[in-house]
Amino acid sequence: MMKKIRKFAALVLTLCVLASLAAPALAASGVQSELQGSAAYMLSAVKAPEVGSIGGEWAVIGLARSGYSVPADYYDEYYTRVEKYVKNCSGVLHERKYTEYSRVVLALTAIGRDPSNVAGYNLLMPLGDFDKTIWQGLNGPIWALIALDSGNYEIPKNPAAKTQATRQLYIDEIIKNQMKDGGWSLTGTGDSDVDISAMALQALAKYQDQKAVKTATDSALTWLSKNQDSKGGFASWGTTNVESVAQVVVALCELGIDLGDSRFVKNGHTLTDNLLSFRQSNGGFYHVLDGSDGNNQMSAEQGFYALVAIDRAANGENSLYRMGDVTKNTAKPSTSVNKGNVDASVNVPGVTAPGTTFTDVKNHVNKAAIEELASRGIINGMGKGTFMPNKTMTRAEFAAIVTRALGLAAKDTKAFTDVPSSKWYAGYIGTANSSGIVNGVGSGKFNPDGTITRQEAAAMVARAAKLCGLDTAMDAAATKDMLAQFGDYRSVASWAKEPMAFCYSVNILDQSDLNIEPTKAILRCEIAQMLYNMLTAAELI
Repeated sequence: MMKKIRKFAALVLTLCVLASLAAPALAASGVQSELQGSAAYMLSAVKAPEVGSIGGEWAVIGLARSGYSVPADYYDEYYTRVEKYVKNCSGVLHERKYTEYSRVVLALTAIGRDPSNVAGYNLLMPLGDFDKTIWQGLNGPIWALIALDSGNYEIPKNPAAKTQATRQLYIDEIIKNQMKDGGWSLTGTGDSDVDISAMALQALAKYQDQKAVKTATDSALTWLSKNQDSKGGFASWGTTNVESVAQVVVALCELGIDLGDSRFVKNGHTLTDNLLSFRQSNGGFYHVLDGSDGNNQMSAEQGFYALVAIDRAANGENSLYRMGDVTKNTAKPSTSVNKGNVDASVNVPGVTAPGTTFTDVKNHVNKAAIEELASRGIINGMGKGTFMPNKTMTRAEFAAIVTRALGLAAKDTKAFTDVPSSKWYAGYIGTANSSGIVNGVGSGKFNPDGTITRQEAAAMVARAAKLCGLDTAMDAAATKDMLAQFGDYRSVASWAKEPMAFCYSVNILDQSDLNIEPTKAILRCEIAQMLYNMLTAAELI
């Protein structure tokens, strides 16, 4: 009999253990139900997200990180609107508020898009300017860190920055401004604020291995716990509200702290309980408990992504802002190129030799471009099955290639005294010159055997692009903004600045390089890539 009792007791104990182990899953299931309703509300409220702090990025981030099913083109259309916005403002989202960049970076990361190349602009670049990023107070370094860490991005070298930003500089700036009570305020003065304190913890979450960060974190958690009210909520700016509890929820989830932690349970009320007390039946969230604010979109967005954070934590998934789990969107981004009519003389050749390749481009980064142009007879090899991708090119050779790329009829115009009609390149140079693609070097000469430089190639490709129907015009501000990201931009010749800026803006030239090197000889592989990118942007291949 005693054996049976002991077996029964053991069974009961086992069931209790299993029940305790299953508790997180059950909690997740409950939150999931609320999450689905709020996601549906968000999708109905933000049908076409635009760049903006309300009705824009936060809705996109919440939906993307929730895994909720959205229309097939929802994120692509948002990205197109971002491209247009960035293009229209010449890559300057705001002169002083650099959180604008951080917010867009987070949204693009959440949908698998590359923030370093949006309509030709690197939206990470401004975050490399420490002084400008911290101008608006602690919001700047906090959100810069969160954005940079969301995709484990390198901080670009910003040539315009007085102080080049580093992650450590941002971390130190946050810690330096911690108040004596353990919290933070926006300006580092006055009373500590729950929202800013929680956001600071979100930014510092990844750096708990640093002693100073861990100390600051523990102090902040103690302050937050002391300032939690009897219903498990928080007040900011004198009002108990959903945004404050939402930020604390996200902070604990980023830190990996269980939301049932005794420090944050008051009178049996958890953070999740308090958050859900603000939730409306339609899936939105009130700003204050009495609902006097009605349908508040900002409250709805923050309440929603806090629910997402809870659900992800309960399911053992990456936190809201750790987006290394996002599948990259490999679709070719639109360059938002303004297109006009293709010149009547342009007739890009079709593929005449499919499968053309060369023995020395097998693993080359420009292999696809080289093979595509070669298959159309635009560019040739150097004999014995080789292409010699790293060989330079003469001005005459370039004139020939760009003329063939546009399918222009070669005709000697005898425009230059150093281009005899007997030379193989005479017709190509004549046509390229009469079409406005190439110019001479002065005194009636072309210098056909001279090695073509990067800025010369950019100028010639830009002129070819105009014939292909692309709007190549760049005003002075846009030109400066595009080139200023490179350390040696001042070395670009005045006549080459606008065409070179255009080439970067539509990805004819690769912006990932640190320097322009305008007077450096351009390589055959680089020329192939430039022409391929130009024809692709013009939708002619």
